[in-house]
Amino acid sequence: MLLKTFGWSFAITALGLVAAVFYGGWEALGVVAILSVLEISLSFDNAVVNAGILKKMNAFWQKIFLTIGVLIAVFGMRLVFPVVIVAITAKLGPIEAVDLSFNQPDRYQELVTDAHPAIASFGGMFLLMIFLDFIFEERDIQWLRWIERPLAKLGKVDMLSVCIALIVLLISAMTFAAQAHQHGGGHANKAETVLLAGVAGLITYLIVGGLSSYFENKLEEEEEREHEAEEEARKTGKKLSAVVLSGKAAFFMFLYLEVLDASFSFDGVIGAFAITNNIVLMALGLGIGAMYVRSLTVYLVRQGTLDDYVYLEHGAHYAIGALSIILLVTIQYQINEIITGLVGVVLIAWSFWSSVRRNKALEAGGGDDNSGSKAEVPSGV
Repeated sequence: MLLKTFGWSFAITALGLVAAVFYGGWEALGVVAILSVLEISLSFDNAVVNAGILKKMNAFWQKIFLTIGVLIAVFGMRLVFPVVIVAITAKLGPIEAVDLSFNQPDRYQELVTDAHPAIASFGGMFLLMIFLDFIFEERDIQWLRWIERPLAKLGKVDMLSVCIALIVLLISAMTFAAQAHQHGGGHANKAETVLLAGVAGLITYLIVGGLSSYFENKLEEEEEREHEAEEEARKTGKKLSAVVLSGKAAFFMFLYLEVLDASFSFDGVIGAFAITNNIVLMALGLGIGAMYVRSLTVYLVRQGTLDDYVYLEHGAHYAIGALSIILLVTIQYQINEIITGLVGVVLIAWSFWSSVRRNKALEAGGGDDNSGSKAEVPSGV
């Protein structure tokens, strides 16, 4: 069962790691491995959401999601999207960006380093909004309660996360401008770029969140109609199997899943820029991670078990928060990519260990005063 579900992921992992060694040696292998773990960790909640919705769809639409959806998620978001970001910020054509990364790595690195403040500002703001919206939300299950309880109460203030994000962006831009001025003003004009890129990251987050909410509302409407049809079927004696989530309802589910998948992909792709600017290593690491997310989705659907490790969602979002701060810091200061990657891995491992301890306590009858119910399933970015 396990080999059948994760077989392709294991094969892609082996090929990807071998390619990394040939491309950049053992250091490249380490970066790809960290990126893969990071992508899996940050997308775990994505797999949970996908599985919860996918199990309601008929076999045809499940296959569509797991085939066409893979092309969109793996090749579109994880492979093409990083190239597009580099191309736009470095003012290159996508083909030229890929060509430079292979044939003129020094020139490519110079261009990407020059464009890094814009990439870091855009990505830092996007990831920061994901973290803030999570930490300010009231939820049944809390991991670090001493932090999450008071922040959840503060979260009742409307638009608080947007205000905090904008304040952080202003501080980052002003700090960058001040540092540039002290060093002769050579990069003073980039302070405006940092500010504009950060606003663009915030707008992108709001658009993606709005699309997710739109399709979620459409999905709820269709599910309500299907539920009414199911009740009618019970009254008239029809077989329940004749009333399935297919057709229009399944189509909206598919669109909703793709929007969610794309939005969840943003954190992994943008977080990867905090670890490396090399689009080859980024594509290998994120591609491997995305394959595991798809396999995990199938596994959760077939096993019928969701949210066994309830704190993983928290750990993933704390990792996102840490990456957002690191990205904003790297606008002015350099941070080793291995350290950056390990921060996220440690937070994920910590949350996993806490989940295991909670499960053991519940099994032993010790209870858990965090919650008596299952963790909430996230419904957007």
